[in-house]
Amino acid sequence: MFDSLKKKLQNIRTKFTSNIEEAAEAEPAVPVAELPEELPEELPEELPEEAQPATPEPPLPAPVPAPLPEEVPEADREKPTFFNKLKVLVRDREVLIQEKDVEEPLFELEMVLLENDVALPVTDEIIARMRGDLVGRHRKLGSSVDELVVATLRSALCGVLGEGLDLSRYIREHERPVKILFTGVNGTGKTTTVAKVGHYLQKNGFSVVIGAGDTFRAGAIEQIKTHADRLGIKVIQHQAGADPSAVLFDAVQYAKAHEIDVVLADTAGRFHNRANLMNQLEKIRRVMKPDLVVYVDEAVAGNDAVIRADEFNRAVGTDAVVLTKADMDPKGGAAISVAHTVGKPILFLGTGQGYDDIVPFSPRVVVDELLGDEA
Repeated sequence: MFDSLKKKLQNIRTKFTSNIEEAAEAEPAVPVAELPEELPEELPEELPEEAQPATPEPPLPAPVPAPLPEEVPEADREKPTFFNKLKVLVRDREVLIQEKDVEEPLFELEMVLLENDVALPVTDEIIARMRGDLVGRHRKLGSSVDELVVATLRSALCGVLGEGLDLSRYIREHERPVKILFTGVNGTGKTTTVAKVGHYLQKNGFSVVIGAGDTFRAGAIEQIKTHADRLGIKVIQHQAGADPSAVLFDAVQYAKAHEIDVVLADTAGRFHNRANLMNQLEKIRRVMKPDLVVYVDEAVAGNDAVIRADEFNRAVGTDAVVLTKADMDPKGGAAISVAHTVGKPILFLGTGQGYDDIVPFSPRVVVDELLGDEA
């Protein structure tokens, strides 16, 4: 999944590391030519006679040494030798990362993100986070540059992806039945996603009922009924052309009467600029009063998915996003961009045709996979 972006991020990671290391090597800690071939065991207590000043000043009274702790005998104390002082100097030496050290890899990272369908505002945010975290950073000599780069890139990507949403935990913490309304454009796999989510919830111990609210598209009721029968899930349906608000109201009432945990409401696909269908969706919301409105689109749609998700959110509101066909998307731009653009979490990624082919979206897991650090 997202193989193209993953490969290119690996190259960028190497580029950052190489540039920073080269900058550090350009500033040697201690010039070798200035060191004696053999280091003395300790610093000389007095200067050689020829190096004494012509008119020495009167000696100051010798300070009275403070008593040493009894548990550290004088013979066991380490003397401040020249070699020990040099070790401290090198160990504590730091390198300052400057703008010029990361300018080229930052530009390359920007191009990689844009080429892989990451939206421009999201790309700008990632680059700004990387620059802010790296430029002016002090790095100790000998510390891992690669670890620093990976940690910074991980922080930037997780920052734009947000925290995600654990659906099972959400259901456990809310009053039952939890009502989930699925929206989206035509042909993005919304009805199949409803069935997959129902199966996922069953596996996690929740009871489910589906409301067949897509009464507009021919064959939609039969499609969701076929999925539900295979999974052993009850479907509440009316005839084709019926008011979807009435269907979903009945689904909620059924769930309350039978103590069902979750209502999954399928709806007709629609575009945000179809006023009649958007008004219908607004009526559904008023009647059903969903706890979560989930927008469904395809990961392979790239920036189009990001734009449509934002438009749906502005029109009717969105609480979470599901991206289908993520297994067919080598770029990953939509997954990175949607959560930041809409300001809502990605709930699931669809990864195939089977009912089990749906993955809860964990930003940290996705970023670790992109950076090649998956477990």
